[in-house]
Amino acid sequence: MRVLLVEDDNHVAAALSAVLARHGFSVTHARNGEEALKALVPDSDGFDVVLLDLGLPDQDGYEVCGKIRKRTATPVIMVTARSDVRSRIHGLNLGADDYVVKPYDTGELLARIHAVSRRTHHEDGPGDGDSALRLGPVRIELPTRQVSVDGTAVQLTRKEFDLLALLAQRPGVVFRREQIISEVWRTSWEGTGRTLEVHVASLRAKLRMPALIETVRGVGYRLVAPAG
Repeated sequence: MRVLLVEDDNHVAAALSAVLARHGFSVTHARNGEEALKALVPDSDGFDVVLLDLGLPDQDGYEVCGKIRKRTATPVIMVTARSDVRSRIHGLNLGADDYVVKPYDTGELLARIHAVSRRTHHEDGPGDGDSALRLGPVRIELPTRQVSVDGTAVQLTRKEFDLLALLAQRPGVVFRREQIISEVWRTSWEGTGRTLEVHVASLRAKLRMPALIETVRGVGYRLVAPAG
């Protein structure tokens, strides 16, 4: 598995590269945003995942993430010291697939890399191949992975779409957090729970329908089908 590590601190990069190498990863180190973008040739499948530190010397990490997403569908994991939900949602809206908050545990980082790398552009999401789902003003095209609200397209990340599609196939049914994590992230790792919360918040904001996904305290989430 090939990893593009975007990190301006050479000592941090060297230590992390050594850890990744011991776990079978091939690491390419980019010291700033410009080097990262040069390494990501458009339409190239050269990397399986990008580890993007937000504290870069030449460009804002969020800006680099947006540029990366325009060039390639390669999964991006943001590495940031910003732990507030607003910052994480902003990163997801720009196309990041996940995030790791500094200081992080190496095991956590490896788990997240494996989780996002399981999804490739060849992999089907939940329910692919079925007809479109209609939930009031929301239309979910499963084969094309497109979502619209009142006819206006809404851009979702892969995991956001997979999460919405899973809940939408059984409106009103409560999905346990563990079940969602298992089916969408394909892992039983408990640390993914925080990622789930951020993805739910991002979906509510993007669809501009806060009540669409209801939190069932202590259990999980369910989709409340809107009227109309």
